[in-house]
Amino acid sequence: MIGEIDIVCHPVDACVPARHKLVLSVLAKGPGTLHYQWYNYVQNDGRRDVCEVPGATQPNLVITVTKSQNYSCRVNDSYCNCKCSKWAQVSVLDTENSGLPPQWQGEPHVAVNPKPQTLRPGAKLTLRCTAFGVPQPKYQWYRNGHPLSKQTKEVLQVTQAGVRDAGTYLCAVTNVWVRAGASLLMWTYLREQHCHGNQQALLHFIQGIILQENKCEETPAPFTATDKVALLIGNLNYSHHPRLTAPVMDVHELGLLLQQLGFRGVYGLFYYAGHGFERAGRNYLVPVDAPQPYHPSTCVCVQRIMGEMQEKRTALSVILLDACRKWCKEEGTPSIIQPLKPTGNTVYGYATCEDAEAFEVQHQGKSTGIFTKYLNKHILLPEKVTHVLEKVSEDVDKDILVKGKQAVEIRHSLKEARSLTDRVHSAGHTRELNLRDICWRQANELPQKKCLKFPCGAEVEVGFSALFSNVLVAFANVKRSDPHIMDCTVGLSSTPAMNNIFSGDDISDEFDSLLNQPDNPDRTIFLCGLQTLKESLIVRVDLHYTVQENESMRRVTQTQQLNVGKPLVASCGLTNKAASPKHSAQAHNTNISQQRSQGPSTVQPSSRKATVCTK
Repeated sequence: MIGEIDIVCHPVDACVPARHKLVLSVLAKGPGTLHYQWYNYVQNDGRRDVCEVPGATQPNLVITVTKSQNYSCRVNDSYCNCKCSKWAQVSVLDTENSGLPPQWQGEPHVAVNPKPQTLRPGAKLTLRCTAFGVPQPKYQWYRNGHPLSKQTKEVLQVTQAGVRDAGTYLCAVTNVWVRAGASLLMWTYLREQHCHGNQQALLHFIQGIILQENKCEETPAPFTATDKVALLIGNLNYSHHPRLTAPVMDVHELGLLLQQLGFRGVYGLFYYAGHGFERAGRNYLVPVDAPQPYHPSTCVCVQRIMGEMQEKRTALSVILLDACRKWCKEEGTPSIIQPLKPTGNTVYGYATCEDAEAFEVQHQGKSTGIFTKYLNKHILLPEKVTHVLEKVSEDVDKDILVKGKQAVEIRHSLKEARSLTDRVHSAGHTRELNLRDICWRQANELPQKKCLKFPCGAEVEVGFSALFSNVLVAFANVKRSDPHIMDCTVGLSSTPAMNNIFSGDDISDEFDSLLNQPDNPDRTIFLCGLQTLKESLIVRVDLHYTVQENESMRRVTQTQQLNVGKPLVASCGLTNKAASPKHSAQAHNTNISQQRSQGPSTVQPSSRKATVCTK
């Protein structure tokens, strides 16, 4: 019996700007050789006009879209069997300035934001949010942080706006980003518009709509940032202390959220996940290569970091530590650190209180720190930063895994109601911002894909992805091999050798979905710690194959080298600007192993506590 055609992957809906180059794909399996033909249709007077796309006879359809259309692919075999894919709706938004970054890969990008408006009670309220995305984004409107039932379209309408409709409106835009294979989310919010006069009106505040019943009073000017800069550190692969599993995933997910708040590259935020401890009222971060037992002289003091942030005259400084704070009782003089200046607007968010541990958990293939889990839940809220941390504290206290073991501590000297969602107002700082933007683009620019041709006739394609700005992922596939060579395999290595901190069996699968790489590449390597790279990075590609000589088989290796220069953050030349410290700080988290328990949960928390130092 001849098998049927099975369409494994259908083309996806998309929303793109006019004249954008788009690739639609279909993946099918079936007997023998498969043939493809793409079709499109448009609606004319209520009917479909379906026609073939000329020359579109491959699994991938490359089009430059000029108008909204629908596409489907018919797949047939040599046995008169055929099957059609689902119709993919390609929506085109014709806008003069799409605002898309040069290397846009399909992640959600808001093109039309809700516009401020002033309404009388009883008037019709219409809010619109439209986003580009491949696949086409999904929408969910919120009021006061709560999802609105059935409000899942681009347009939100309230026929007669009244007191019940007052509050803050946000729209969450999500899609499964093809490049990363992971769900991404983007928030939109309404901007400010002042109201004049004594009439009843709906007043737009920074992030929403507030109904004034009697008169519209003048509101204070909102706080703004001239820029937002964040440094996120996740320490994982400790040489002399318990290995952690969650910090890297915590940094990845928090980084995506901070980018939505404008943190690219003046609000300053420092986040650390890894091992840590406390001594003489000071907190220390344990580097991955710190000796055992740890000692303040081989670790990084948090107060020193905050002092350097204050020297930059930040309008808001936030330090978030997902690390243990067990006391180190070693005798001796603590490190000499100048006291912090009373500048105000400084916030500390500790994952746990003094002389206590912080925990991370592994459950159902997901690693996360308990503190960061709830931080990511609330960090996009347009509220005072301390209020956000209070919500995190409340959620941690309700978590049955750490109740009675871990309690969030918040310290601050806020003198203004500043929020991480405050808008960036860059007037007067254009040159500085442009320089930072250039550095950011350099730190995220990937090497070009390369096809290497070997003397034996085989071709190997080498591509690149990035997990972080200091972690380059190289992957290789044998694209072509001549009939006289057999059993082709490929190996990758680098000069200088870059450590792979993702080599553990317990975490490698967790990052696969985050990488922009083909399914099941023949070979993948992680090149970590690029911030320490001082010379060009050479990727060595070894092709191994078997040839038959007379009546025997011989294994042969051919090698080519690919010079990728100084990729990602290495291109910024950070090692030339300042001497690298002997030890790099990393976050401290307690590990929660995946064990059965007698309680309602199937996991138990594990600690981010390094080996305690002794007297």
